[in-house]
Amino acid sequence: MKKLSKLLNFNSDDELFNYIISTLKIKGITQWDYFVKWDKVYNNVKPYEVELNILNVLIGKENVHDELSNIILQYPKVVNVIPLLLAIRFNNKSEQKINIVSNLKTFEYDHFDLSIKIPNKEEAENIASFFVGCGLGDLVKDKKIKNLVDYATGVEVGLDSNGRKNRGGHQMEEAVEVYIIEVCQELKLSYLKEANANAIKNAWGIDITLDKSSRRLDYVINNNGKLYFFEVNFYNGGGSKLKSTATEYVNMNQYWNNQNIDFVWVTDGAGWLSATLPLREYFDKAEYLLNLEMLKNGILKRILN
Repeated sequence: MKKLSKLLNFNSDDELFNYIISTLKIKGITQWDYFVKWDKVYNNVKPYEVELNILNVLIGKENVHDELSNIILQYPKVVNVIPLLLAIRFNNKSEQKINIVSNLKTFEYDHFDLSIKIPNKEEAENIASFFVGCGLGDLVKDKKIKNLVDYATGVEVGLDSNGRKNRGGHQMEEAVEVYIIEVCQELKLSYLKEANANAIKNAWGIDITLDKSSRRLDYVINNNGKLYFFEVNFYNGGGSKLKSTATEYVNMNQYWNNQNIDFVWVTDGAGWLSATLPLREYFDKAEYLLNLEMLKNGILKRILN
């Protein structure tokens, strides 16, 4: 019988596994900041407020191309906001070039450079042509918006929504960390977050060997020289990712155990209801599989004691 079954006074490992499945947080762990990171949105727009307000003069103008060309020559920094208005993120700030197919038969291209610091008249007109060609010209000419600062804020909200998948994982980490902090304070233990081998060596003078150089453990607790490695995740939906994660963690558990390190997998979510077989495979080969309900009921303190 598993250590965990004994700690929780279950009569069998089957009983323990059924308990884990039956106490999954199938309603999710959504918190208020899951929907939009408003601070991030405002911080991304604020540096461009002056340029966006300058471009507001284009709203309702008939000849957007010529008006914008003149504005670019007077205030070149307005070019910096065009990618923002189109929800474009360039990896390289110093190289913001876009190629547009002008002829599908010959595959000729028009080239636009949005990274020019001080454009001349020809470059300004070219950038203005891009602004009009991509649809922003009609947007302002037809008064479909009233303020480009508000529009840019909406664009950033849309871009931020792409981060919700990652935020679900971060919210699980935050939920687990609440219990780790509480237990470590009570037992006077120390822990690290997102730790690699160097961080562990620097903090506690303990050498470990990682299975891959990029590996960062979600949490590491040092219990008087005995290390506990934690991986944390939450799955609202099913899919192949759950099976691959469970398989990976079977190997990871063995790898850490060979270095006298205890591996603790904390996972939760309705996704596991459709993937109980790979979860059971991990459960049968490892000592510690926890969910949030078990943390709430104090299992972490019992494990560390």
